[in-house]
Amino acid sequence: LESALRDGGFDGEFMIVQSNGGVMAVDTACQLPVRTALSGPAAGVIAAGYIAGSAGFDNVITGDMGGTSFDVSLIHDGQSILSPQTSIDFGMVVRTPMIEITTIGAGGGSIAWVDKGGLLNIGPESAGSNPGPVAYGLGNDRPTVTDANVVLGRIDPDNPIGGKLERLDVEAASKAIDKHVGKLLELTTLEAAEAILTVANSRMAGAIRLVGIERGFDPKRFAFMPFGGGGALHAGAMLAETGISRAIVPRYPGVTSAMGCVIADMRQDFVQTINTLVGTLDEGALAEFMQSHVDQGMALLETSRTKFDSRVLSFELDMAYIGQTHTVSVPIDVTVTGGTVTSPTKAQIERAFDTAYQATFGRLLNGGVRRILNLRSAVTGKRPKFDLATLAPTSRGDVTPTSTRPVHFGNQWHDTAIYDRLSLPVGAVIKGPAILTQPDTTVLIEPDLQGRIDAFGNTIIEPQKATS
Repeated sequence: LESALRDGGFDGEFMIVQSNGGVMAVDTACQLPVRTALSGPAAGVIAAGYIAGSAGFDNVITGDMGGTSFDVSLIHDGQSILSPQTSIDFGMVVRTPMIEITTIGAGGGSIAWVDKGGLLNIGPESAGSNPGPVAYGLGNDRPTVTDANVVLGRIDPDNPIGGKLERLDVEAASKAIDKHVGKLLELTTLEAAEAILTVANSRMAGAIRLVGIERGFDPKRFAFMPFGGGGALHAGAMLAETGISRAIVPRYPGVTSAMGCVIADMRQDFVQTINTLVGTLDEGALAEFMQSHVDQGMALLETSRTKFDSRVLSFELDMAYIGQTHTVSVPIDVTVTGGTVTSPTKAQIERAFDTAYQATFGRLLNGGVRRILNLRSAVTGKRPKFDLATLAPTSRGDVTPTSTRPVHFGNQWHDTAIYDRLSLPVGAVIKGPAILTQPDTTVLIEPDLQGRIDAFGNTIIEPQKATS
């Protein structure tokens, strides 16, 4: 790829996204390809955090809904959660820092099916992009989440996103839903389509609860950011299912992960096993390990041919009490003078551990002996940030619907206003039911909700304000 770009006349920066949310040079990627695992979803989380932070939301749960999966991650106080290792199928563990992402099979192409016990399931099998949903007319005959949205009028069959199809086949989608779901569960076609979305939304909400509520986070303090081609169709359902107070739909949801590639900083991670009690720690040896990581990281930044606004160092220790299996990540303050690292003292490390442990578990173990397992260092080159103001709409524009069409919500059809989202001005408030269309996604504003266009072109979806 690098050679092809060079032969094609590309003379800019070519970097690879990492699963830790940073980018790296091609040479580093070739030496450590494991760092690219889950890098696509990680890029989306980085962009979502930056967009949300610019809009004034520091606590965000992201939901990336594409054709096959729904990827969920949590951003707290403006920081994505980084895991030192990730377990995948068959008991395998990838020991490289990754942004924590929970993935379920609930994308637009996920297939709806009824098991032998008569229960409706969604995924994990997916029709993908080819042949895709039944409505695409490319050979699939089993209904998908997208087919349910088409049958219920939530996706415009005469204006498919992407521009590759002239029209979606609503009749074929209806027949597939009726054959594979409706008749088996003794439901009408519309009831079966609603059931498909109900199950899909329930599974998606379960993933959100897993990363947020079940970890003790109050959903009312968070905003939900849906992106990917299908995420914004399910924003209202996620608010109703999880108790999250509002959703923020980015200006271009379909390319949010791509935007993350532009936004991500260059980051180099290092890990060193220490495996010693705090009381017997050799502070000089710890300083040498830190210095080695800093020197290697700075050297990699220098060879990248990239301009950085600044360089940032961060250090963490994996620590636990003796006898414990699980560790806590303990950020430590380190003094760096003229490029030379000075190790923290044992007393400073103990205080930092107590603070992190108390915040995680709510109490300390009196008399417990503290143990250091690993040192984790990160050297980050901060790249110039993308100016989101360049994407913002004007303060003047047309708020008139382009058309109306019936859309099915619950048990009935509603005449629903259709808007061209990208032409809506800053400050526009659209009351549901409404649909906002654009080339890369469809935004659904359900009854009793409203969408407000902020200064960056994001759409804030929240309950309608009561009028006196």
